[in-house]
Amino acid sequence: MLKFFRATSLVAVSCILVSAVFTADASFAFGNDQGTYSKANTATVDATQIAAERAQLDLAKSGKVTATIADNGDDALSAASLADLVDTQDVRDSLSNEERCLAGAVYFESKGESLTGQLAVARVILARANSGRFPSTLCGVVFQKSQFSFVRGAGMPPVRTGSKGWQEAVAISKIALNDSWKSPVEGALFFHARHVTPGWNLTRIGSIDNHIFYR
Repeated sequence: MLKFFRATSLVAVSCILVSAVFTADASFAFGNDQGTYSKANTATVDATQIAAERAQLDLAKSGKVTATIADNGDDALSAASLADLVDTQDVRDSLSNEERCLAGAVYFESKGESLTGQLAVARVILARANSGRFPSTLCGVVFQKSQFSFVRGAGMPPVRTGSKGWQEAVAISKIALNDSWKSPVEGALFFHARHVTPGWNLTRIGSIDNHIFYR
């Protein structure tokens, strides 16, 4: 049974990786001081890597894959997919201020998007807080001036805490904080929505749902 979960998860992760590399477009969420970052270049696609991923997918479908998912935490080994891992989270727990800031950002920035897209947003916020280049707290990252369009002053709009969207945001935040599941655009520090074109001089990693991610 564990082999089946690993194989299924490998299929999901590989599909997401291939999709994130090939999706394109442009549009706002995180601003930046463009003078401090390197010149932009498009992320290159390694044909050998793509072929290997496709071979892994074929093996997974045949039931012959036995390798573990090295990039994800121990919790992921008992989950067939990110959706399964979300279902195991206790969203009734009281949240700290930091957890609430992260869940609020996921809720307002990516509500209604796929769980993978929501996790990508959460992982960017965590990456920023840990980078040494931005505020060192999650709330500091979320409320940094001119970063999130949903932030008004030092607050967020009211949240429907009983909604499915909020429960998903809380679950995704817990998974991100526990490092239980990696994002297909892991390492991204910036993203923007597709409907704007900020002209950033950054390296594009990929896109998921409504957002395009950069480092």
